[in-house]
Order: sequence, then C-alpha cells, then structure tokens
Amino acid sequence: MPKAGIIYNDIKPVAVRVAMELKNQLTAAGWDVCVTTSMGGILGYSHPDGSVCHTPIKGLKPPGFDSEMEFAVVLGGDGTVLAASRQVAPFGIPLLTVNTGHMGFLTETYLNQLPQAIEQVMAGKYEIEERVMLTVKVVREEAVLWEALCLNEMVLHREPLTSMCHFEIAIGHHAAVDIAADGLIVSTPTGSTAYSLSAGGPVITPGVSVLQLVPICPHSLASRALVFPDSEPINIYPVNIPRLVMVVDGNGGCYIIPNNRVYLERSPYNARFIRLQSPEFFRILREKLGWGLPHIAKPNSVELF
Repeated sequence: MPKAGIIYNDIKPVAVRVAMELKNQLTAAGWDVCVTTSMGGILGYSHPDGSVCHTPIKGLKPPGFDSEMEFAVVLGGDGTVLAASRQVAPFGIPLLTVNTGHMGFLTETYLNQLPQAIEQVMAGKYEIEERVMLTVKVVREEAVLWEALCLNEMVLHREPLTSMCHFEIAIGHHAAVDIAADGLIVSTPTGSTAYSLSAGGPVITPGVSVLQLVPICPHSLASRALVFPDSEPINIYPVNIPRLVMVVDGNGGCYIIPNNRVYLERSPYNARFIRLQSPEFFRILREKLGWGLPHIAKPNSVELF
C-alpha cells in the first residue's frame, strides 16, 4: 500500500477541513495516510534566564512519517511550508505545497486546483525541485546548545530595541572580519526573496550554490551584502553585547549570550518540492513580487488579465 502524508495549519479552518477531506480521498484510493499539524515544526524560543532548549533536528519528525512516504501535502501559507520542511527534510519526503494563506511565495498550487494536482501527483506526473537548507547551531566551547534546520534565513539581532551590535564573522578559512550593524542575516537562495531582500540583499536563483550574508542597517558604507560558496561554513561571534536573540525562518530561536557562537553550514538535507510543471523562478518573481513588469501596459502584460 503506497504511503502519503498531510501536514496542515490547524489555526486555519479551511486547512483543517481540506486536510480531513483529502485524507478520506487518499484512503479511498488505497493510500496509507498519516496526518499531522505544522505545529511540530515550529521552533520555540529559549527563555533568556533558563536552560537552552535543544531539540535534535531529527526529533521534529511527525509520528508515522518516514523515508517510505511517497509524498506529503502541505496545507497553509509560507510559514507552514517552512515548518513542514523542517519536519520532513531529513527523510527526503517530497512536498506538494498548497496555498491557504496570503502570498504563498513558496507554495506550488491553490485550493481550487487541488483535485487536479492530487490526481497528477498520484499518477507520478511531476518533477522534484530540491532547495538548499542550512544547519544552524548555537555552540558553547564544543557543546551544541541548540540546533535547527533553516530554509530561508537566520537573523541575529539585539532586543528589545534595535541598536548597534558588533560581530566577528569567519567564513570558511578566511580571515575574520568585524561588522557593526543592527543585526545580521545569513540567507539561502530560497530566503533571498524574504527578509534579506527587504534588507537590500540580491535575489539569487535557487540553483546557485551560494549563501549570502546581509548586515542590517550597517554602520559603514563598506559593509554590504556578501555572496559566497555554500561549501564554506560560517562562525559568528557577538563581541560587545550582553545578549542577542537569534531567529530562524521568522518563527523561533535562541538567546545568544557571551561565550556562545553561532555556527552555520549547508545542511546535508534538502527541502524537496513537487513541481507540477517545470520550475520557472522568474515567473514566480513576476507573479508574486511584480519583478520585470513592463513600464507601459501591453496587450499581453499581466496587468490586463
């Protein structure tokens, strides 16, 4: 019996309803179906005055999900997709992402197209696009205090108010550099259209094997976004701040105190997304972010549809 999964955002009634309907549909078609919410992939915050929360990366696996699962359907917005990626990436499960949110930049299809999409996936008529992920660790001496998989970006900044921070950053075996800024972003190509884009970083197409480092409001004209090979790990040492907060994929993170360092490297696990047609990144940029639209409306421009 073939096996499939469903991961849904349980705070959205439409996602809850469609998840149950889809489970019944797949079960009737002879599939063994496991259902879970995306809450299991949400990263909690560590308490600043308590012990650091440490959930091993593979500890986020939902019950019943494993490498034998042919695909999983994700019902939600971009946040649900990010959480689901952390839950299943270590087991190589391809994800069919269905938008029940707002922009849905990471989603492949919409609810009104789901019946046709499911038929296409059950028939095996799709491609798989792999996206690079980061392994993010908080390390004290050689002990790992906290770790997470990251699909978009890691952000390190001061709280509760934004103010100047100093960082020593070592990329690969290169000499360490000092950056003064309100914070730092380390982004994958997938995350280049998220926070790092708003902070002035470049858009990077998904197939390029690079990462980028983006200072947030740097205190120097020379401190700008840096793109470097994703084969090189990164060590970040906060210099003169009593405590920083690190946020991964916008939903959770860890407090960074003196003598901690943040270590990032390309993860051995990739997020695997089902594409119902050949991936076309520029089309998504155009539809979701308005990139490359003509200055003057033409008969075939998207403004006229």
